[in-house]
Amino acid sequence: MIVHLTDTKAVLMGGAAIAGGAISQAFGGWDAALISLLLFMAVDYLSGLIVAGVFHSSDKSETGALNSIACWQGLLKKGMTLVIVLVAARLNIVLGTAFVRDAVVIAYIVNETISIIENAGLMGLPVPDIIMQAIEQLQGKEQK
Repeated sequence: MIVHLTDTKAVLMGGAAIAGGAISQAFGGWDAALISLLLFMAVDYLSGLIVAGVFHSSDKSETGALNSIACWQGLLKKGMTLVIVLVAARLNIVLGTAFVRDAVVIAYIVNETISIIENAGLMGLPVPDIIMQAIEQLQGKEQK
């Protein structure tokens, strides 16, 4: 039996599509809220690395510099955040609602946004008022 490279590529791409769809479905769908959360998590992690690696002003280590344990703890926290989003998505299904996952995702978006702003402050950057207003608006949405 001869297997062509294009056949292998098609099988791999098909498998990736199925896996991606299953993961997306498990998290309650691939919507703007989930995309925003993942993007904000990545920006927060990268900005934390910059604060520690370039500015040496991280509050996660005694010296303010990069610390491998703090990096791993940050990744593990982000992983646990995604587990809680997964739990919330499943609770939506069990309870027959549509708001548990959204409330959890919004809460974590607010948390990530605040952390990004804190990192910007540690870099010496001013934060525009419009972002602070958006956080307040999201916090109000989260409480509803």
